[in-house]
Amino acid sequence: EVQLVESGGGLVQPGGSLRLSCAASGFTFSSYAMSWVRQAPGKGLEWVSAINGGGSTYYADSVKGRFTISRDNAKNTLYLQMNSLKTEDTAVYYCATDRDQFEYWGQGILVTVSS
Repeated sequence: EVQLVESGGGLVQPGGSLRLSCAASGFTFSSYAMSWVRQAPGKGLEWVSAINGGGSTYYADSVKGRFTISRDNAKNTLYLQMNSLKTEDTAVYYCATDRDQFEYWGQGILVTVSS
């Protein structure tokens, strides 16, 4: 059974940092590109960042320079380091497999940026 479980969310002040983790199981993690996707309250899904099997990274313009995606294949874990957080970053964050399409998704975790 494929499982993706996000952790590390919570409440943070503007300008602060959080590190999200996504623990993967039930598939060959190293063979899949992975993405982070978010959904702000009342909004649609927004792709945030991706990392492929070779370690190449990609970012939405809205987060470039502030967020860093990484992975540890030995731990089957995906990460998103989020720095200089803005209120506009408030959203439920999902990790998802990104092999041609977003086939598998985690349950999502809430990040709230507020003073």
